[in-house]
Amino acid sequence: MLEYIDRKGSDCYKWDSECAQGTIPLWVADMDFAAAKPIREAMQRRLEHGVFGYSIVPQANYDAVADWFSRRHGWKGINRNNLLYTTAVVPAVSAIFKALQLREHKSQTGSNRLRVLTFTPAYNCFFSCIENMGCELIPSALVVRNNRYEIDWTDVEQKAKHADVFLLCNPHNPTGRVWTREELEHLANIMRREHLFVLSDEIHCEFAFPGHAYTPFANIVIDDTDFCVCTSASKAFNIAGLLCANIFVPNAELFASINHALEIHEVNGLNPFGLVAQVAAYNDSEAWLDELNAYIYGNFCYLRQFIEERLPMLQIHETEGTYLAWVNIEALGVSSETFCHDLAHEAHVLFNPSEMYGGEHYVRINLATSRDILSEALERLERYLKTTNY
Repeated sequence: MLEYIDRKGSDCYKWDSECAQGTIPLWVADMDFAAAKPIREAMQRRLEHGVFGYSIVPQANYDAVADWFSRRHGWKGINRNNLLYTTAVVPAVSAIFKALQLREHKSQTGSNRLRVLTFTPAYNCFFSCIENMGCELIPSALVVRNNRYEIDWTDVEQKAKHADVFLLCNPHNPTGRVWTREELEHLANIMRREHLFVLSDEIHCEFAFPGHAYTPFANIVIDDTDFCVCTSASKAFNIAGLLCANIFVPNAELFASINHALEIHEVNGLNPFGLVAQVAAYNDSEAWLDELNAYIYGNFCYLRQFIEERLPMLQIHETEGTYLAWVNIEALGVSSETFCHDLAHEAHVLFNPSEMYGGEHYVRINLATSRDILSEALERLERYLKTTNY
């Protein structure tokens, strides 16, 4: 049973950050729903043990991940010999970059600086990971056709010749694209031909709207493709604060290198509650996730109808997955940073501006809240737009 929780006053980043206080915060990508009952019960049993020291990863966690992805997504072959654990996907990305650097990488230009190709707009932490690890960003801008983001294949093929790593977000944050099997196959072929390593962040994999299906990158790659995949139950089951994520690494040599990089970055120690929560999520909480997906899709449909009927100056892209809507505000004639700043201060509604994702003229709206909260935010947005000079 899906249960909305008032999170104000719980020291949560989304609601209690200084910039969020007094607003309806539809920004940070976590949810306002209580975790599934089996997860809470498993954590309660662990709590009652009374000791919370250093933990190992038991076989039950490997089995839960393998069974889940095999049953729900047709991804076979996950086991403890190709699955690494860490605290979250963002530290995993940084550690993987470190591992690739430890290969004593040399690019065609003679530089040892890792060159990372990724789609833009992109999840903002991709930019910080690339910069913090001393890598070079090579952006490939997605193009909009028929109100839908698509890949610029000519641009990707040209830039892949000058890159070392392709950083994929599958499904894509912030645009909400769920890449098709054909798109992923085309990407894999380009990366294989140009000898790029593929790092696929699939943290949003459990969110695909009707008519769309998540395809694990691991299901379409050719055997000698160099890649790894990062996953976590954190987004789907609203347990990000418990710090538990997985890295699938089929290459044994790279597995050892990434494991070493996790140790270097000291992100290989896990929270015992995160481990038991992941097992309960994957083994016992599928019905809760199905209910959640239906509710979020209902929120998207509500948002789409509201914009079409009452805010025609805005344009919503046909989101295919994630719980993040991507809305075009270009007709307002103002930057999204300015718009989001003014909206927060005047109407007390908090969205993410597209500039932080390397884009322009868009806002990102978190749909993972109650319909009443979403409705109130949109009512405020409508009143605000009627009283401004945009």
